[in-house]
Amino acid sequence: MTTVVQSAPVAIGEVHLALLLSGPRHGYDIKRAHDAWFPAERPLAFGQVYATLGRLVRDGHAEVVGTHSEGGPERTVYAITGSGRERLLAWLDDPAPPAGTAGEEIIRKTVVALHATTSGADAERVLSAQRAAHLRRMRQLQRRSTSVDPERSTDLAVRLADRHALLHLDADLRWLEEAAEALRAQPPTAPTPPSPPPSPTPDDQEPQP
Repeated sequence: MTTVVQSAPVAIGEVHLALLLSGPRHGYDIKRAHDAWFPAERPLAFGQVYATLGRLVRDGHAEVVGTHSEGGPERTVYAITGSGRERLLAWLDDPAPPAGTAGEEIIRKTVVALHATTSGADAERVLSAQRAAHLRRMRQLQRRSTSVDPERSTDLAVRLADRHALLHLDADLRWLEEAAEALRAQPPTAPTPPSPPPSPTPDDQEPQP
């Protein structure tokens, strides 16, 4: 049975921007490319795609560059802007919060960095920054666990919570090290090109924004 992971709301805009790096796309193509990048997640809903694109256009991170139909329904085509590139690069360079629930965002950042090589933030640098952030947080927890504070050292709930956080961080750290090793063992990959629009069918119609 496949485990479905919920998309991280904080990153969905940045993922849309990454999908626009290789060239202008319409909403249907963005949805298909997203689902191909993250096959273990719940498929992206068209409503979420267009709502996200609308916010990106509103904020100046994306722009509408035209429409086309090619014999099917008319589709709006979007492109990333210079501001959008800056936002994506800043997100990739900012390590995910090192906490027990940060695993999904770490994976999303790595996947985006691997696919979106033209963003200016290579995957190895993203992994290195995330590893450094995890090590800092682990040292903080380890120092706290050896604190001479008698209340903290005897509080079972505090010690168990800190241990839980440390184990999650350690698991993430081991994954980051394996990912970095795998990355060094293979040649760099090119950005994923936009997919050609499919032939429309009566059962495959998308809602319009």
